[in-house]
Amino acid sequence: MTTPVHLLPVGRVESPLTDPSTAPCQGDEGAPQAWLVFDEAYLPALAGVRAGAEVLVLTWLDRARRDVLTVHPRGDVTRAEAGVFATRSPHRPNPVGVHRVRVLEVTGARVRVDALEALDGTPVVDLKPVLDGER
Repeated sequence: MTTPVHLLPVGRVESPLTDPSTAPCQGDEGAPQAWLVFDEAYLPALAGVRAGAEVLVLTWLDRARRDVLTVHPRGDVTRAEAGVFATRSPHRPNPVGVHRVRVLEVTGARVRVDALEALDGTPVVDLKPVLDGER
């Protein structure tokens, strides 16, 4: 399990969220609209992405700690610790964020989405459509 994995960002998040301590934990907890700004080289990859579509945005949570294996869910110390793989904690060995959002607008290499809890500048590593029946 020591095979290196190389991820290259395809874009970044533009968001009013800049402070992790005040950002919502999940998109449905008051997260603002945000822009996904893709590198122009990936413009062809956006073909078919349309307003109204639900997509999964995969991000690299670059400000997360990578040495954390257990957390109190949602930072609530009254709750029992759980392994990070059983939580949505951003702090984990490989801090990949998964965000289910709706596309509001596509303008060139920029995609505006609703309710994204990722911080401004967060690297985007992929975008995938939500498939029917996917939860």
